Amino acid sequence: MNVIGYVRVSTAGQARDGYSLSYQREEIESYCQQQGWNLLHVFVDEGISGAKVDEDALEVDREGFQNMLSLLSTRSIEHVVVLNTNRLWRSDIVKVLVHREFKKYNVDVKSIEQPTYSIYKKDPSDFLINGLMELLDAYQRLEIAMKLGKGRNKKAKEGGYAGGRATFGYKAKKGSKVLVIDEKQAVIVERVFELKELFPHWTLSEIAYQLNLENFKTQQGKAFTKVQVKRILDRRSFYSGMYQYANVEAIGKHQAII
Repeated sequence: MNVIGYVRVSTAGQARDGYSLSYQREEIESYCQQQGWNLLHVFVDEGISGAKVDEDALEVDREGFQNMLSLLSTRSIEHVVVLNTNRLWRSDIVKVLVHREFKKYNVDVKSIEQPTYSIYKKDPSDFLINGLMELLDAYQRLEIAMKLGKGRNKKAKEGGYAGGRATFGYKAKKGSKVLVIDEKQAVIVERVFELKELFPHWTLSEIAYQLNLENFKTQQGKAFTKVQVKRILDRRSFYSGMYQYANVEAIGKHQAII
């Protein structure tokens, strides 16, 4: 069984708790030897009082702890062995974060001084832990969405491409924030508006039928339907050189097709 160890102490805590780094390490090494476990590495955080939480990333801000998570993401590990769970957390918020990270990798905590402890053991506090984890995940998603939204709104106000799938008739290289005309698709866009102008009473289905007669294909290489035709016609403003995102409209930096 592959396991890793984790030791932590602050300058004050070492004297107060008697949990020196060397003492913790020796206890972990001795315990793993008795159990016949393969101790791969012991990660260390020294001089840290408690645990700081990175509020933006919602993670435990300890170098040794983060290095340990990096190993967990690449190796199959059964347990993180500690002298006591208070080496991993002292507050509920840190406990929630540690549980969340360990459960990602199906890792359990093995505490020498708390032999029956398991992060998977069901008890009443699990309801609180699981609820907090769900709230934290929801908070992260909202934070990410808000940050992306602000950036895209700013980009849109400047008439620039705010990300997402490029509008039919245009293309954007991966990682690029600039839209350029897709010549093949642009011909289809021009033809749709030309047919709409020539035959104003045609239905969307009739325009789609004509496109298919002329052997035009959608972005996926399929026949046109009224749905694709409507999407193109609804974006007249965009194809005329305007950029729209949410409630923002500005002169676009992209080249007009019609």
